[in-house]
Amino acid sequence: MLDFSRRRLFAAASTAGALAYAGLAHGDDEPKADSAKEWITPDTQRAIDRGLSWLSKRQVTNGRNIGAFGHGGYEGGVAVAGLSGLAFMCGGSPPGQGPYGKNVDRCIDFLLGCVGDTGYIAVPGAGQDNMYGHGFATLFLAEAYGMSTRTDADKVIGEKLRKSVDLLIKCQNDAGGWRYQPVKSDADLSLTICQIMALRAARDAGIHVPDETRNKCIEYVKKSQNPDGGFRYTLGQGGGSTFPLTAAGVVSLYSAGIYDGEHVEKGLKWLMNYVPGKGSSNTSYFFYGHYYAVQAMWHAGGAYWQKWFPAIRDTLLARQTGDGAWGDSEVCPEFGTAMACIILQIPNNFLPIFTP
Repeated sequence: MLDFSRRRLFAAASTAGALAYAGLAHGDDEPKADSAKEWITPDTQRAIDRGLSWLSKRQVTNGRNIGAFGHGGYEGGVAVAGLSGLAFMCGGSPPGQGPYGKNVDRCIDFLLGCVGDTGYIAVPGAGQDNMYGHGFATLFLAEAYGMSTRTDADKVIGEKLRKSVDLLIKCQNDAGGWRYQPVKSDADLSLTICQIMALRAARDAGIHVPDETRNKCIEYVKKSQNPDGGFRYTLGQGGGSTFPLTAAGVVSLYSAGIYDGEHVEKGLKWLMNYVPGKGSSNTSYFFYGHYYAVQAMWHAGGAYWQKWFPAIRDTLLARQTGDGAWGDSEVCPEFGTAMACIILQIPNNFLPIFTP
């Protein structure tokens, strides 16, 4: 049963300029920031503005695939649409409001049109979408649903969102994870974190998620941690710790409601060997890894955040291209630009899923 009062509180917060930061970091004795201005410098804001402007111009506004960011490939898929919508909302544009409210609305409409009968979110007939896309799309729809002030949001967004969440619950495997296709199969940590965040966002917006699903997630993530504190790809094959997976692993725990303890602290300490600018975190899956790493440090607060964010901020500002985009050779520039804008705007604290 949907908790309407919870969703309305969620929406009221966004309408008032989203969720203003005033809290303390988990376990910290001091605030992480007095305001976003401490972290989002004028140069940073200009870079964000250029990035969001570039991204908005890439969105399809007529013909087929309205709301997507291309007519094919990764840019035309549901993952990029979901992440781009999150990037616009991170700047203070909830559905239908703010400078990019219309872009957010188009993202919603596009993704709702991609929800199949089973609840699986994918572009019909496209080969690029998989459970990564489903997870990012569900996460965005949950945030948009929670922030929407539409009187018919429950019917327009809520019904399809619940279908996508039900799919996630049904295809979680016995170990607690997910794989590339929307069926019970083996699992890997990278795909699993996408679904954990989607479920957390849905629950925060008032959608029911069983405790059993959450508990199985927690066990899967904990078992994915290596003795050195880093996280590995799968449970059955062992494997070494990597930067992107460790960042995702720590955020998995936070998203599941585990804010401290040995697993979190060991993961954070391992990540600090990869502070941006040292070169070691500038490897493959750069944007994917840093998308999760900045969330991990934002939740951790204190010295973790104070050291990490200026480093990734300066790294991203140096990587922005002349037209305002961030290139990404592994996916597409729309993906890289959406991820960069999300990372740089984390201190705004406008989206509940990123709120400590």
